[in-house]
Amino acid sequence: MSDQHHRLKGHASRKSSRLAQVMVPCNTSSYSQQEGLFRAYAAFFLLAILLACTPYSHGQAQGQCAGIATTPAAAVDCARHTVPLDKEATLDPLRSYSLAELIDIAEINNPQTHILWERARQAAERLGIARSAYFPVLAGIAAAGDSRSIEPFPEPLALRGYVMVEAPVAVPEITLNYLIFDFGKREAEVDAAKAQKIAAGANFIRANQEIAFRVATSYYRLLTAQERLTAAQETLKTAQTTQDAAEAQLNNGRSTLPDVLNAKAETSQAVFDLESADGDEKIARVLLTEAVGAEPSPDIKIDGQEKTPLPQTLTMSIDALIDRAIADRPDLMAQASEIRAADQEVRVAKSEYLPSIGLTANGAQTSLWPTVDSGKVGQASEPTWAVQLGVEWRLFDGGARKNSLAIAQSKGREARDEMREKKDTATREVWTAYIGFRTAIRKQQAAQALLESANSSYSASLDAYKYGVKNLIDVVTAEKQLAQARLSGVAARSELMLQAVDLEFVTGNLLRKQQPATQTLDGQKP
Repeated sequence: MSDQHHRLKGHASRKSSRLAQVMVPCNTSSYSQQEGLFRAYAAFFLLAILLACTPYSHGQAQGQCAGIATTPAAAVDCARHTVPLDKEATLDPLRSYSLAELIDIAEINNPQTHILWERARQAAERLGIARSAYFPVLAGIAAAGDSRSIEPFPEPLALRGYVMVEAPVAVPEITLNYLIFDFGKREAEVDAAKAQKIAAGANFIRANQEIAFRVATSYYRLLTAQERLTAAQETLKTAQTTQDAAEAQLNNGRSTLPDVLNAKAETSQAVFDLESADGDEKIARVLLTEAVGAEPSPDIKIDGQEKTPLPQTLTMSIDALIDRAIADRPDLMAQASEIRAADQEVRVAKSEYLPSIGLTANGAQTSLWPTVDSGKVGQASEPTWAVQLGVEWRLFDGGARKNSLAIAQSKGREARDEMREKKDTATREVWTAYIGFRTAIRKQQAAQALLESANSSYSASLDAYKYGVKNLIDVVTAEKQLAQARLSGVAARSELMLQAVDLEFVTGNLLRKQQPATQTLDGQKP
């Protein structure tokens, strides 16, 4: 990486440290691992702040244009002057990766970004081709040759009734062709190329957003799997505590053997759940490496220790979120450009019904050395030229122009129908993410309260059992409720973070620098 890239990364890291100091943590339950989950799941929102504060948050040294260009036009201009690195993504199993680093690796190495990168370059070059039609075409031609022919002549002048003529010739020539006026055809072609350029840039940004979303989703699913593994470990400890209490009561003569066997069964179930959670965690690692673009493997470590509170409120109304999505989603930008391009194709098709005015000129130095078998002929080396101003107007073409116009108009209607469908889809996705986020907030709050209650219930039941007030069935029931509450807490917090990521994605704000859609209870914006 370049020195500038390292300085920018260091600046982002210092900024995240200052941000973590001013944010107020949410209330935590008695569950000992909850604080770690709060830190882990908030990494994405720290990333969002870094991306919002600087457009150079990642990928600059590698030429990742989506990381430094926030508009489709800027993305195309960047892609036109840089070449994506063609290399295989590799991950160091001994290094702990942040979400920002994983997204950076995925964007640089994902083939889909390379494909759309090259398409953006091609769109920029096609615009240059369209603009070149306003300039004259100059061509240099150098021709040299020799010919030998028979020319008939009357016998009094030529004894054989003919003469043999040999004529070596050399003609260096320059030709010029210039379209002077075409009733807007070139202008329409340039405008269509501009629209296609914007569409290519928007598609490139959208592809990077989709990759970032996939990586972020896999990242948080791995964090969820890790926290479920921790919860399973805590549940095993709880089951072992219950079993120890049952065995102690049996030794004191205040319990029965079936109670001990029941407690051992719960411990065995906890061991089974722990092994399942361990397998799910390893699978989540494999899925994350695949999303990044590296060889699928469980050998990856992630850094989820950023101390940042969970988002709890929205910064915008649903109407504002929908307006943002309609205005800023790259896929809608691309579709709007496709409509403009289709309109310009209609202009091009209509211009074919009108004449065009062009200029044709050439200049040459013609050198000729003819010889004949009798007599003498002159040699010449003189400049020659020709100029022609013409009007071309197709009067009949068998319906080709009519059909071309019909196709262009049909493409325009198709593009508008697609835009209407995509707007409806965007609105539905924003509503779904909006409702999902608000629901996830309430579920997370309920899960936190449930975890506190279940923990208190288990502690009280265990103490009562030790004093002989309650039986083992009550303790086991409370133990199961506590285990379920732990898993519910993990699932609720995971859903909250994923819904917050989805809300940024569906409004087109992922990897962009606009105001985040969510904030914490104390007003801090992620």
